[in-house]
Amino acid sequence: MDIKEIKQLMEAFAKNGLTKLELSQGDFSIKLKKEATEVKVVQSPETVPARVVSVTQPEIKENNTEEEENLIYITSPIIGTFYRAPSPDSDPYVEVGSRVKKGDVLCIVEAMKIMNEIESEYDGVIVKIFPKNAESVEYGQKLFALKPE
Repeated sequence: MDIKEIKQLMEAFAKNGLTKLELSQGDFSIKLKKEATEVKVVQSPETVPARVVSVTQPEIKENNTEEEENLIYITSPIIGTFYRAPSPDSDPYVEVGSRVKKGDVLCIVEAMKIMNEIESEYDGVIVKIFPKNAESVEYGQKLFALKPE
């Protein structure tokens, strides 16, 4: 198995929500395991800030530029609906190229009628926004790529 196939396997593992995978092919063997995380939802009539989980790229390197390797990926801490702005009439919290500071609100993920503000844990510049407005997102799905400062 080459690096490209391993990378595709890892992406499929993450995308399909698997928690454990073992694969053997000849003298090659790979085991992938993701620890389960408990998420508690507390209902409140006001907006509740949610903790942001950040994940960096896997250690597999294949034609990645140095800039891509230094990015921080901000992921969804819950399953829900991604919103770029506080209301349909409002401007988005951030755009590509926006400078953000630790604690700045980046978006909202609605789960069970609760609007969860997703805040940045880093200072930096937004270089990519992955989901579209009002798109469903999964736990651990990339929301933003941030170049740290």
